[in-house]
Amino acid sequence: MTLLRHELRQGRTALIVWTASIACLFAVCIFIFPEMKSQTEGLNELFASMGGFTAAFGMDQVDFGTLTGFYAVECGNILGLGGAFFAALCAVSALCKEEKERTAEFLLVHPISRARIVTDKLLAVLMQILILNAAVFALSVGSIVCISESIPWKEISLLHLAYLILQLELAGILFGVSAFLRRGGLGAGLGLAAVTYFLNIIANLTEQAEFLHYITPFAYADGADIVANCSLNGGLIALGMAYGAIGTALAYWQYCRKDIM
Repeated sequence: MTLLRHELRQGRTALIVWTASIACLFAVCIFIFPEMKSQTEGLNELFASMGGFTAAFGMDQVDFGTLTGFYAVECGNILGLGGAFFAALCAVSALCKEEKERTAEFLLVHPISRARIVTDKLLAVLMQILILNAAVFALSVGSIVCISESIPWKEISLLHLAYLILQLELAGILFGVSAFLRRGGLGAGLGLAAVTYFLNIIANLTEQAEFLHYITPFAYADGADIVANCSLNGGLIALGMAYGAIGTALAYWQYCRKDIM
């Protein structure tokens, strides 16, 4: 538990900054919805005329005149990208920062197994992701109340659940990557999160690239699809969780046999 508390203290500033940033952007989007609602007809016509761009972001499936449609596209992209970057930031440095900061020897002389080190660091990553998502969800609900709109509980709950699973998948994969690194991999982590986002856009643009939906977690966290169907794609989520579990298993395997310098 000492290591877990230490990891949470180390990540406290980043957690506060990322949570505040994402939550504030969420609140701003929700507060401007009443003004956007009055321009619905013009916006829908505009988006309908944008061809492939409309399909890429799922704007052909939602009505911007409804809170759920607006929330799925505007707020969904904020939490999708912001949450993915935060999860990547936490996970990709979790197991390699001791070597990068030259504190590995101090950590490993303590009476604690390497498997326990991996477990505590993994728990710290997961707890930070859960805290961020809980805070954003609470503030988004409060913001909807403030603009006197009824809360579409099922839709927003599914949206937030999908983005939480997305973040957990990326965290699991990059946690595994972290075990193989020695000098940090911030660029690799953020790059993977960005690449998976754009892979989903490409998959939405053309039928020839639909196979990419089986690679990117943004496929099952597509806000427009979730709102339109009012459900999650269980098959893609199961596949994504398998990717995350493999990454986590690799982290234990590599870190417990790694020659740490």
